[in-house]
Amino acid sequence: MTSLTLLDWIALGVFAACWIGYATVVDRVPRIRGRSVIAAMDEHRHRWMQAMLGRENRIADVATIGNLMNSTSFLANTAIFILGGLVAMLGSPELGARVFGVLPFAAAPDPVAWEMKVALLLVIFVRAFFELTWALRQFNYCCIVVGGIGQGADDPRWVRRAATAAKVANRAARHFNSGLRAYYFGLAALAWLLHPLALVAASLLVLHELHRREFRSVVREALQDR
Repeated sequence: MTSLTLLDWIALGVFAACWIGYATVVDRVPRIRGRSVIAAMDEHRHRWMQAMLGRENRIADVATIGNLMNSTSFLANTAIFILGGLVAMLGSPELGARVFGVLPFAAAPDPVAWEMKVALLLVIFVRAFFELTWALRQFNYCCIVVGGIGQGADDPRWVRRAATAAKVANRAARHFNSGLRAYYFGLAALAWLLHPLALVAASLLVLHELHRREFRSVVREALQDR
């Protein structure tokens, strides 16, 4: 029985460094996070809740939160289906050997390596599921807080509650973004089934795309205040 090769461990280290390192820097370094599209959207959600105070009819506000919940729920449900497929793959190492053994650049996995690679995908999508369901619950909490806010931008009570609703919505968006990021790196981890070098290339590609979209995209420029 063989285990992972040195190249596998190096590829796994590159993958972990890309995901954990990027998430740590972007989410926990305020100076860097402040330049991201995520921080810009935090400010727009705060303005949204402040503007809501002047509206008597808030059907549009509740509908917007409902749309956010639907998107989150869709990804959470999809994660469950993916987990079901991965559990089935975990018990079929011979299937993986047959499928990937015929590909020109894929290394046919032995049973131990196959289980470890599928187990990595399981861990990733379990995390995605927990992040997305927690985001869904927080959007639900935000909807309830919005329902308890009265009308009047000059009333300090409603201003404070609007700030609370914005804070809850921002936290929900942060966990939604974390779950979506797990999806991206889950696709990168899928390349490990082909070859360790494919995992390295896919991890670097996902890292580049995340950085481009969050810090150098046209949307980010449009959302930033001038």
